[in-house]
Amino acid sequence: MRKLIVLGSLNMDMSIETDRIPMQGETMHGKDFLMNTGGKGGNQAVAAAKANTLTYLIGKVGSDVLGEQVLKDLSQYGVHTDYVHTSKQESTGLAMIIRCNHDNRIVLHAGANYDITIDEVKDSLHNIAKSNDLFLTQLENPYSVVKEALSYAKGLGLTTILNPAPAQKLEDEVYQTLDWIVVNESECEVLSGIYPDEEHHIQALQWFLEKGCNVIITLGEHGSIACTKHEQYRIPANKVETLDTTGAGDTFIGAFCKCLCENQDITDALQYASYAASLTVSRYGAQCAIPTHEETYEYMLKHTL
Repeated sequence: MRKLIVLGSLNMDMSIETDRIPMQGETMHGKDFLMNTGGKGGNQAVAAAKANTLTYLIGKVGSDVLGEQVLKDLSQYGVHTDYVHTSKQESTGLAMIIRCNHDNRIVLHAGANYDITIDEVKDSLHNIAKSNDLFLTQLENPYSVVKEALSYAKGLGLTTILNPAPAQKLEDEVYQTLDWIVVNESECEVLSGIYPDEEHHIQALQWFLEKGCNVIITLGEHGSIACTKHEQYRIPANKVETLDTTGAGDTFIGAFCKCLCENQDITDALQYASYAASLTVSRYGAQCAIPTHEETYEYMLKHTL
């Protein structure tokens, strides 16, 4: 079975729930404070590892107590952290999350995530990667590093996947290094100029396909759509009581990569990822809320029956 190599961000998430979003200059009470390991790279790696995928993470933390906790948590979930580097200049990344009405607002401090170098990434890939492995990354590390890393991974024969978050426009040359791009509705609009509502979602899929890569667009409560050169897919969402949306998209991506590593059919992969994400939003937190493969499989069987 192929392995997954993730280049991505590592944060300590500090999350609190409020009845509404605070106004400018306002102080208000919150409840249900949570502190746990996060970051899109870390979350996606944990989602894959919890789904029984051999997963390596390339990233960077600070030489502080938060960095130590991040590494401990990742290892506990089964992620290989031998290639998570330590910064001497920057502190571990931090995410401040306000949860409100089953939605969230996130403010990031990049910290050590922006201290990683392309040489560190290339050295790590040289030691880990074998042709046909998967390489997954996002945009919470320096953009120049991510671009060059994708090109380098593609040259090594890896299947490349990009989740362009936080969203920004990409040059055409970046799309040429991608096998898959995974976006949500707002990211789709930033990159393509097309909001993927019912009237325009086929147009959005075609836009990415013409750039040269397969595409998945996640649509929240409306499920997901995808397109390859040969086929289009539409997977409905599973109805579930939503408690916390933090990490749901990351869970979807990590679970989808698990299925790619196992050479599963795309329809099956999208369905599995959808079920895993549904379980995540029914729980509080980020990595602690991500289900194991056994939990997702049991949930799939129950709802299929």
